[in-house]
Amino acid sequence: MTNHVHDVIGVGIGPFNLGLAALLEGAPELDAVFFERKPSFEWHAGMLIEGTTLQVPFFADLVTMADPTHRLSFLNYLHEQGRLYHFYFLEKFLIPRREYNEYCRWAAEQLPSCRFGMDVVAIRPSEGPEGANYAVETRDVASGEVTVHYTRDLVLGVGSVPNVLSQFRGLPAEDIFHSASFMDRLPRCREAQSITVIGSGQSAAEVFLQLLGEQREHGYRLDWLTRSSGFFPMEYSKLGLEHFSPDYTEYFYGLPQETKDKVRSKQHLLYKGISAKTIGDIYDAMYDASIGGEKPPVRLLAHAEVVEITPQADGEGYRLDVRHLEQQAAFERQAEVVIMATGYAHKLPACIEPLGSLIPYDGQGRLLIDQDYRVQLAGTAGGRIFVQNGELHTHGIGAPDLGLGAHRSSVIVNGLAGREVYKVRERNVFQQFGVKGE
Repeated sequence: MTNHVHDVIGVGIGPFNLGLAALLEGAPELDAVFFERKPSFEWHAGMLIEGTTLQVPFFADLVTMADPTHRLSFLNYLHEQGRLYHFYFLEKFLIPRREYNEYCRWAAEQLPSCRFGMDVVAIRPSEGPEGANYAVETRDVASGEVTVHYTRDLVLGVGSVPNVLSQFRGLPAEDIFHSASFMDRLPRCREAQSITVIGSGQSAAEVFLQLLGEQREHGYRLDWLTRSSGFFPMEYSKLGLEHFSPDYTEYFYGLPQETKDKVRSKQHLLYKGISAKTIGDIYDAMYDASIGGEKPPVRLLAHAEVVEITPQADGEGYRLDVRHLEQQAAFERQAEVVIMATGYAHKLPACIEPLGSLIPYDGQGRLLIDQDYRVQLAGTAGGRIFVQNGELHTHGIGAPDLGLGAHRSSVIVNGLAGREVYKVRERNVFQQFGVKGE
C-alpha cells in the first residue's frame, strides 16, 4: 500500500486508454498511471490475419487527430523504424492490422505510465490519504502481490469481449469458438472435414476469406450462414463517414434517449457491414475456384438463424439446427468446427462493483454519461470517473471508432487538467446535423 495520490488512474490499456496516456504528455502537471492485466499490449490478436487492414485511415492512430506533431504518431513510428519511405511508396491509407498492433506496442513501451501485468481487482471510495477520492486495488499477475493505489479521478477503458449467444455456451471450445480466437484455432480448422462460419460482419468475412483461400489444400466443406438479410457492404461514402465525427457525436448526444436507441438500431451498415474490398476478394476467390466447371463445397446463405448446436451421437462433429427466417423452413447442417463471428459486447469492468450505489444506471443497466464522458455519480465521493468506449448508447456509433479516440481523449485531458490542452473544434464536417438554434 502506498499513500501517494495520483491525479488519475486508468483501468485497462487498449488503444483508447493508450492514446489518453500518450496525450497526457501535453499536461505534465498531471500524475497518471494506467493498469492492464495482460503482460503487454495486445489488440485482437486472434484476428491479426495476414493481409487484413484497419478500416480507418492511419490518421486514426493514438494521437494524430489531436496533435499531428506528437512523438507517438504513426508516422513517427515509421520514421523510427526506418520504414517511412516504404510507407510513402506503398501509397495506402489503410494500414495492415498487424502493423497497427506493433505500432501500439511501440508506443506503450515508451510510456512509463502504462503498467502491464497488473490486474485491477477492486475500486472503492477512498478512506486513505487526504486528496484521494478512490482506492484502486491491483494484483500483480506474475507474483500475486496486491497493492492499493490512491487517486483523485478515474478513467475506465471499457474493452470489448466476445459476444457468444447463450445457446452456444458450454460447447467444446476447441471446436466451437468465437472469431476472436480464430488465429489460435486455425490449425484445428485445417484438420476439419467441415467448417461453418456464423455472422455477416467484417470479422466473419475475413475468417471466411482466409478459410476459402486454404480450402483447396485442406479439402474441408465450408458454409457461411447469417441471420441477416444478406452479405452487404459497409456504408463508406464520404458523407456517410461524417457520422464518425465530433459534430455527429454532439448532435446525437442531444437527442432524447428513446430517440437515440431507435436511431442506433437503424445504423448497422454504418459500422457492422463488410468492406467492399473484402466482398470483392471473396467473390474473386470463388470465381477462380469455379474455373473449368469446378464446384468447390462452399455455401453462403442469408436469413439463416442457427437455433441450436448439438454434438453428434457418433462423436463426429456437431448438428446445427437452422431456421430460414423468410421461408420459415427448418433444416440441418453438419460441421466439425463452428466459428461464431457474432460481434463483441462492451462489458463494464467488475472492479467497479464495490462502488455500489455511487454509480447509478438507466433502466437498461447502462451508465449515465455526461457529454464530456464523465459518468454521472449519485454519491459524494468527490472524484470524477470518465469512460472510454462505454458510451455507445449516449454518444452514438462513434464510441468504438478508432478515428474518434483522440478527440475523446482530448476532451478528457482538458477536463482532467482544467484547461485547454488540446483544441476541440466545433465544426469538422461539411454537412449539418440537426437544426438546433435555427
